[in-house]
Amino acid sequence: MAATPEKATPCCGSSASPQVLTPARDKSKQGGGVVEDWAVEEKRSAASSVAAMIRPVDDLPEQPSQAKPSAKGIQILTRPQSSHPLDPLSAAEIAVAVATVRAAGATPEVRDSMRFIEVVLLEPDKQVVALADAYFFPPFQPSLLPKTKGGPVIPSKLPPRKARLVVYNKRSNATSIWIVELSEVHATTRGGHHRGKVISSEIVPDVQPPMDAMEYAECEAVVKDFPPFIEAMKRRGIEDMDLVMVDPWCVGYHSEADAPSHRLAKPLIFCRTESDCPMENGYARPVEGIHVLVDMQNMVVIEFEDRKLVPLPPADPLRNYTSGETRGGVDRSDVKPLQIIQPEGPSFRVNGHFVEWQKWNFRIGFTPREGLVIYSVAYIDGSRGRRPVAHRLSFVEMVVPYGDPNEPHYRKNAFDAGEDGLGKNAHSLKRGCDCLGYIKYFDAHFTNFTGGVETIENCVCLHEEDHGILWKHQDWRTGLAEVRRSRRLTVSFICTVANYEYGFFWHFYQDGKIEAEVKLTGILSLGALQQGESRKYGTTIAPGLYAPVHQHFFVARMDMAVDCKPVEPLNQVVEVNVRVEDPGKDNIHNNAFYAEEKVLKSELQAMRDCNPSTARHWIIRNTRNVNRTGQLTGYKLMPGSNCLPLAGPEAKFLRRAAFLKHNLWVTQYKRDEMYPGGEFPNQNPRVNEGLATWVKQNRPLEETDVVLWYVFGITHIPRLEDWPVMPVDRLGFMLMPHGFFNCSPAVDVPPSSSEVDLKENGSPKPVHSGLLAKL
Repeated sequence: MAATPEKATPCCGSSASPQVLTPARDKSKQGGGVVEDWAVEEKRSAASSVAAMIRPVDDLPEQPSQAKPSAKGIQILTRPQSSHPLDPLSAAEIAVAVATVRAAGATPEVRDSMRFIEVVLLEPDKQVVALADAYFFPPFQPSLLPKTKGGPVIPSKLPPRKARLVVYNKRSNATSIWIVELSEVHATTRGGHHRGKVISSEIVPDVQPPMDAMEYAECEAVVKDFPPFIEAMKRRGIEDMDLVMVDPWCVGYHSEADAPSHRLAKPLIFCRTESDCPMENGYARPVEGIHVLVDMQNMVVIEFEDRKLVPLPPADPLRNYTSGETRGGVDRSDVKPLQIIQPEGPSFRVNGHFVEWQKWNFRIGFTPREGLVIYSVAYIDGSRGRRPVAHRLSFVEMVVPYGDPNEPHYRKNAFDAGEDGLGKNAHSLKRGCDCLGYIKYFDAHFTNFTGGVETIENCVCLHEEDHGILWKHQDWRTGLAEVRRSRRLTVSFICTVANYEYGFFWHFYQDGKIEAEVKLTGILSLGALQQGESRKYGTTIAPGLYAPVHQHFFVARMDMAVDCKPVEPLNQVVEVNVRVEDPGKDNIHNNAFYAEEKVLKSELQAMRDCNPSTARHWIIRNTRNVNRTGQLTGYKLMPGSNCLPLAGPEAKFLRRAAFLKHNLWVTQYKRDEMYPGGEFPNQNPRVNEGLATWVKQNRPLEETDVVLWYVFGITHIPRLEDWPVMPVDRLGFMLMPHGFFNCSPAVDVPPSSSEVDLKENGSPKPVHSGLLAKL
């Protein structure tokens, strides 16, 4: 993933033309603008500042234990550090990692049969990240490391970056995990060296890795070339195979026939009406009654049966999602232009993948599986300085179980992260209006199935949004009113998995809140009906067409660090419930209620569900730090709307998704516990692998490095209005300060419109009234 300096642009439809914001010394000349990576300018400034404070040391030893501290206890680096330890792998690093693994193949046959599922940064220990942030990368935060007698001893360079590769061998059907040290990587165009070293390799038995887009395309071609399938489509009046859409779905695990000894897919079939209309909604015409099973390793159809002839739903141009005028409909014409403008440019600053906005700072990452990752979230709080909130935030899994017991819908239990990859299915946002205002884009780099490097341009969007009123009060005696508008910083990406679209958003607010939001839209996955037929387990939305009931579940993994340095595991989780006071002398009016707190002391005790009747929420609390009133500082997790699986305890998909049985899980941090259903949920026959197994260790949680797993979902009973396109559904949760600040940052804001916020070069920048959260 790369920061793309030239791609911070106004939204489409805006009359403003794109402009590039130059470094600080030239900003006064910009009439409107975009955010540039100010890496060169800021690194020069930072280097000059540090050089003025510390004495250079030549020929620093390689080993930290032998390093000689300067007079100030800090050393000058012998070479620049080009990539932060948490930066996503560059295209050059991915290419080196792939070439290193391929070269390590024992024979030409092994090398030729290697297929690269995932190449991702092997994230370093938290201590390495703290060291990098303290002394190697601006804004240089030595306070992240504990003070030592005689001053810190700093190594001359950071450990080499490492890549982790998941490799599928198409010849042997084996899956392996490789760790490669990226000892020296330079851009290919510079003619530099490209070296990597294999640190380890391991075959993982009895698993199937995620499917790949190349496999999907090849599977579609194989099915459409299969003679019995061609005949079956002719029976339905379709002779042009260009009209046919084949969506390969993973088979899940329902019996031993789905075991991972074979790489399998059970495609769903749909059909367009016009071959010259690529934007036609082919999902409006599902093909029922055809059973297909594909061996994805050898790419052959191994089972086929035309079980039931169900007529295709009739063609209807109004079901298409193209513009109405071109499909026989009428588009709305009474909406006037709405422009988002920031005449002086945005208020955030970006240096590589490091983002600063108001009092927030964090790093942006991206993986093929999770998509967007937010690292090292912290809040700058006046004299208290940098206060960490979380080490790592991401969405690690999502599951979509369908509620129709009929074929083929009962097999629709997609693990869209673990079986497909949210990041690998992300969009390029370059030409859309997915974000409005002035935008900073980031690219994402991936390996394809054969090991080539691909780039999704403008994959992550960073922008500011007006968010209505933050705070308001009017004095009834004087009639005078005070109001503060809210602004938030949003980081987002959008992906498409078959028919559905998912938008993932992290919002940062001026009052210290962090909101996670998922937006669901796209196209329904449908079934066809016989004439006069209806289904109990779905909604008839058009003649011959119905939408099955289903649910969407998302799992957010939050590696918290509330007021903790990386070497200080000082968090705990407290559950809060509101209780009604028993009638008696303490409640003579029967109106009393109070908040009751309970520390979740162990992992088994921390398997919890939402309970709106008691206003249940959870506080991630620091066990040592207090605010000025003596309260322990913390952040509370406020649930939004939620649900649990609507399935019996023996449902097959719950073997792989036992983590859906509770809304909240809390674990003690362990580096390799990343995915709640295990790393390889595809065709996984094992019961309760992943989160439900880890918590059986029942590790203590009273004071440790805690990880929260919040499971939230929506039950979708389709409406007639959901067709042909799905209006956006929104769900999510909020992380809110709880005793974290000494006063509310939402209201302690001077109202004067003459407020100024100093730019990084010291020049004043006017801001709108009430935009600064002064603590």
